[in-house]
Amino acid sequence: MDSSSEGGEIAVGCHLAIKTTLGEHIEAQVLTFDRPSNFLVLQEGTKSGNHRNIRILNASYIKEFTLLGQSDDHLNHKKCHLDFNALQSREENAIRLAELAAERIGMGVSSEAQRLFDALFKTLPVRWDRDVIVVMNEVRVSSPYLPENVNGGSTAAKERVKKVLELERKRLQGRGSG
Repeated sequence: MDSSSEGGEIAVGCHLAIKTTLGEHIEAQVLTFDRPSNFLVLQEGTKSGNHRNIRILNASYIKEFTLLGQSDDHLNHKKCHLDFNALQSREENAIRLAELAAERIGMGVSSEAQRLFDALFKTLPVRWDRDVIVVMNEVRVSSPYLPENVNGGSTAAKERVKKVLELERKRLQGRGSG
């Protein structure tokens, strides 16, 4: 694959019908080809449509392609519109989700402790306080995270946390022996 049109190779501006090795069919215009990474940047969409997608495709995944035409206008700047508010919102949401995921990872705890935390997280509000699991902001589970290490909170809350710990420990033991 090449960014020049010499020798029948793909050139910037070509309109292509592409079939990928995964069976996907794409009709798009080539915006650029990066030889070192072997990536094509494609613009999908029709000339009459207002919305177009930019797709980055590893050229190794192209099974076959057909040249549909050639254009000198590689990127129609008059119709090129980026919704920066939507992009910023997506970025902020992704950062927020990553921060929330990072808060659920215990620092300096065993993988077993993390699995127990994750099991509690599925049904109850939990957080780490160093190496102590805090459930519903009242029940605390200390290392080695056994039912007898459950303290604080109401009797009902403690019993619920103990039950989840017991069930998760049985599930983990069953997984280890199977």
